[in-house]
Parts: sequence; C-alpha cells; structure tokens
Amino acid sequence: MNRKKLQKLTDTLTKNCKHFNKFEVNCLIKLFYNLVGGVERQGLIIGLDRNAFRNILHVTFGMTDDMIMDRVFRGFDKDNDGCVNVLEWVHGLSLFLRGSLEEKMKYCFEVFDLNGDGFISKEEMFHMLKNSLLKQPSEEDPDEGIKDLVEITLKKMDHDHDGKLSFADYELAVREETLLLEAFGPCLPDPKSQMEFEAQVFKDPNEFNDM
Repeated sequence: MNRKKLQKLTDTLTKNCKHFNKFEVNCLIKLFYNLVGGVERQGLIIGLDRNAFRNILHVTFGMTDDMIMDRVFRGFDKDNDGCVNVLEWVHGLSLFLRGSLEEKMKYCFEVFDLNGDGFISKEEMFHMLKNSLLKQPSEEDPDEGIKDLVEITLKKMDHDHDGKLSFADYELAVREETLLLEAFGPCLPDPKSQMEFEAQVFKDPNEFNDM
C-alpha cells in the first residue's frame, strides 16, 4: 500500500475510531497488512479469514474455546463476508482492547446470543457453559451439573423471570457485578495479553511476529 493511500486510510479510521489515536491506528493498519501478507490485488477482498483470525485470538489473546472464538470472529466481521477487513480489524480491536463497559456489554451479549434472536436462552447458556467448563472425570453426569449452573445463573441474572436473558437483564446484572460480563465464556482479552499486545504493536508493528 503506498504512503498516500495509507495516510488517507489512517485519517479516515482515526476520525471514526474513538479509542485509538492516529499513531495507534497507523500501527494497527500496518500489522493488519503484515498478517494478511497484503498486496492489494485488483477486486480481491484483502482480509483475515476465520482460521487466520482464530489463530490470532488463540496465540495472542490465549483464547481456546472454539465456539466463542467463532462468535468473536462474527462480531468483528460486520458485513458477514467471511473475512475481517482492515476497517473491521481496527474498529473491532478498538472495542476489544479499550471499549467502554457499555460497548463491551453490547458486544458480549451479541457473542452469547448464539442464534441472534435478542435473548440468551437456557439452551444457549447450557452450550456455552458446557463448552467452557473443564470436563471433570467424575461419576456423575456432567450435564446435570451444568443444568444446575444454568439455573443458578438465571436466578442471579434473569430480572424479569421469563426464563431467558434479555439485554436489559444482562445489563442490570453486569452493572451490579462486573465479573458477570463474561459469564458464559471469555470473549475479551485478559489484561495481561491486552497490555502485551499493545506494548508490542504500538512500539513497532513490523516486529510483531509471535503469531
């Protein structure tokens, strides 16, 4: 990408991106093109496909849950074309790394609402909790323990008692207890990997090579 084009892209993204300054946006754009090996070919979408993106989530941010990583990919890939482009990359990371509580609640809720109907149902909770809990080699049926956990979670978070979580339920619960933000699985980076990522990328994106 030539300098003029990079400058223009940086300016546009900095305007629309409230959590990063111009230097940081520039670093993230450079990192993006390093990761995709990006020479822009005519008419071809340049972007990180699902596997490349999941690899970054896994290696850089320590995520291991396939279902959640898949949902995070969808959260970044706003136009649903199966690729995270440079705009989606910078906007996604803005929320992922530095979003306000409001932004993070909206994002996490969308990650957890597996079928996109505006609610987190018992079934969805069951799937996610079953996925994120370590399998214990015990006699009992592990599904029973997870069902109990779903009931406990509902008791704590389902304010209008309709047997599922709306965004309003979830928001109320999280405002009372911030730890519930990622109640159904880790879909944001932990502070340590966030700091390491920022320290490395905003120092020199060309040296970012621990993929």
